[in-house]
Amino acid sequence: MGVDQGYDPKPKLDNCQSWAEFKIRGASAADCEAIAQVEAVCFPEEEAADEADFAERLRIYGEHFWLLEKDGRLIGFINGMVTDEPVIRDEMYEDAGIHNEKGAWQTVFGIDTIPQYRRQGCAALLMQRLITEAKRQGRKGCILTCKEELIHYYEKFGYKNCGISASVHGGAVWYDMKLEF
Repeated sequence: MGVDQGYDPKPKLDNCQSWAEFKIRGASAADCEAIAQVEAVCFPEEEAADEADFAERLRIYGEHFWLLEKDGRLIGFINGMVTDEPVIRDEMYEDAGIHNEKGAWQTVFGIDTIPQYRRQGCAALLMQRLITEAKRQGRKGCILTCKEELIHYYEKFGYKNCGISASVHGGAVWYDMKLEF
């Protein structure tokens, strides 16, 4: 079920937490170290971006980063450049300069949630924010790559599986996913 069809992560929160305790905000260069720390927890070293990568990404397309905080602590984030290309290429991870602010597609390079907040709807909140912003900015849609076991998760937001990706980022097998508005 896509975001517009009523997908609502909120019921997954346990009784001791309230969605009012969470805050989504844009990122700045001051967040770079914390972002890199969350990334290191969420992805294997060969797939993870490092602090220098994030510093460059924030400098070039920082307005395409959204952070999720609870009590002032970063618990997750989502980010990606904008492109006119309908699929993600490995070079995009390595060269933030490929970003095209007027591009048709919002990419998702990472949606990270620290382990103790997984399976509670936090990543879904971030994905909904990215989709909402991409629509507001007049994009054609969103694209991402994911591992086979996550295809069903992204399909909940309306993404379609476009098959095995040409990407070999981090030595993994990825699937191209596309959400058209």
